[in-house]
Amino acid sequence: MHGRRAPGRLLESSKMSPIDLHAHSTASDGVLSPAGLVAHAIERGLDVLALTDHDDTGGVGEAMEAARGTPLTLVPGAELSASWEPHTIHVVGLHLDPSNRTLAEGLARIREGRDARAHRIAEALERAGIAGAYAGARRYVTSDRLISRSHFARFLVERGHAKSTRDVFKRYLTAGKPGYVRHAWASLAEAVSWIHAAGGQAVLAHPGRYKVTPTGMRRLLGDFRDCGGDAIEVFSASHTLAQAEEYARHARLFGFAASMGSDYHGPGESPLDLGALPPLPLGLTPVWSRW
Repeated sequence: MHGRRAPGRLLESSKMSPIDLHAHSTASDGVLSPAGLVAHAIERGLDVLALTDHDDTGGVGEAMEAARGTPLTLVPGAELSASWEPHTIHVVGLHLDPSNRTLAEGLARIREGRDARAHRIAEALERAGIAGAYAGARRYVTSDRLISRSHFARFLVERGHAKSTRDVFKRYLTAGKPGYVRHAWASLAEAVSWIHAAGGQAVLAHPGRYKVTPTGMRRLLGDFRDCGGDAIEVFSASHTLAQAEEYARHARLFGFAASMGSDYHGPGESPLDLGALPPLPLGLTPVWSRW
């Protein structure tokens, strides 16, 4: 979802990693409940799964309970929305304390902004001739705490405006399209500081997805490092093999640890299933080695 490009040659690897550090549940915009996600991870043979719902840790307790007594290690996490220059950037927090007050207050602030953005998206879609989008998206919301573009995407598929949620993002919800609205999130420094306050590690999610020049990417990575960022996702459903190699080089150059995750949202919603990524290349420091 979210306009991600096809994973390309990453899928050619026959050896898959038992570690997936980026996945979503119904506590944000995923299709499976936190317990259902854990069950699916166990079915897939994973050893480690991070639950990283958008701007919320509300599903972590259920997921931890579901993983208790199983071979699966559940890592509490969240994916924070941040602003950098004119871009929306996602920062995954891993191995954090969901009860930390600083983090909780920061996430609540981001969620308030999400609701305001949702109303503006609905207004933009109405100007494009699509009425009732806010109420329609709300029907797909599985947590009263958060509404996202994914919920709008499901509504637009339901109404026949696109064949898939991925198609919705391309046609309606990305920059320059009828339902896109610019929004100011937390700053990159704030997102990293909230994750660190909760004892977690800050990971720049799917860097290959951001529409920046090579010079802009080096600037983003430098700013993320200077904010205290810990790691970047090298393997992601958003990355081709060439991009994974590129971000492996960036990780070494900037001194980041390496993370990996499918960005899984559920059956039929994601280009990759849980754990469907190769092991990290040699010579990188896995983010989990610091736990």
